[in-house]
Amino acid sequence: MSHLAGRVVAVHGRHFLVETADGRYDCVTRGKKGGIACGDRVEIKPTSADCGVIEKNLPRDNLLYRSDRFHTKLLAANVDQVFVVTAAVPTPDPGLLDRCLVACAAAGIPAAIVVNKADLPETAAWLDRLLAYEALGYPVIALAARQDVAPLSERLAGKTAILVGASGVGKSTLINALVPAAEIATQDISEALDTGKHTTTHTRLYHLSGGGALIDSPGMQEFALGHLGQADIQAAFPEFRPLIGQCRFYNCRHLKEPGCAILAAVEDGRIARQRWRGYEALCRELDQAAHDYR
Repeated sequence: MSHLAGRVVAVHGRHFLVETADGRYDCVTRGKKGGIACGDRVEIKPTSADCGVIEKNLPRDNLLYRSDRFHTKLLAANVDQVFVVTAAVPTPDPGLLDRCLVACAAAGIPAAIVVNKADLPETAAWLDRLLAYEALGYPVIALAARQDVAPLSERLAGKTAILVGASGVGKSTLINALVPAAEIATQDISEALDTGKHTTTHTRLYHLSGGGALIDSPGMQEFALGHLGQADIQAAFPEFRPLIGQCRFYNCRHLKEPGCAILAAVEDGRIARQRWRGYEALCRELDQAAHDYR
């Protein structure tokens, strides 16, 4: 059989569901070849009516992923936008939000913040904290997935988007509301652990009735950025950009150096201290990884 061009619409371990003009194929890769992400455009060779082998990964527009010293987790390729889903319950982690936004900036993918469970009384305080992100240009979309997802669905038409976020924030409920046929199982939040239970175990692309596609990814409790360097991290903080180059020292790391324009902006309130602390934590991780490598 001749080769077919297609798009990866689901990733489950080393198995990939590829959608082509001739139908869907359950595919594997040759040998130990990996590096295939949901949303990738690929070339496959069918081996039966519904099975095939991925022969070639076609050029990508972008790739969203996370990594540490030992593992790389591909989330999605060729996406137009990322929606970082948050909620006031379970207790939100601003550090995880910052890491997701840094990864999006490094990949060159526009990001927005979704605040689910907007009907909960705890949500008002979380929205107040997100005002600083809105000021930086990140859209903040508040909704209650069990009631009305229109604030999000109207942003999806004709585009490929991915939902990322911690377990328990309601990503699966959002998918169920946006794509009723998905029938994703949802689970209650574990109050004892103040965290969600993982309900999505693989990455899957769903077609939207109004055009476009939505990718759901497994819930996460951390977002490692081992693939980024100091310059990448600095550039991913939009509030830093106007001040880069204005420090006393050309190689300023914006941590404790005298004459640092960014530290001065933190002190006078132009840059939120919480955001700078997130940057500082990423730099510490970078230093620790370099030390461990040596």
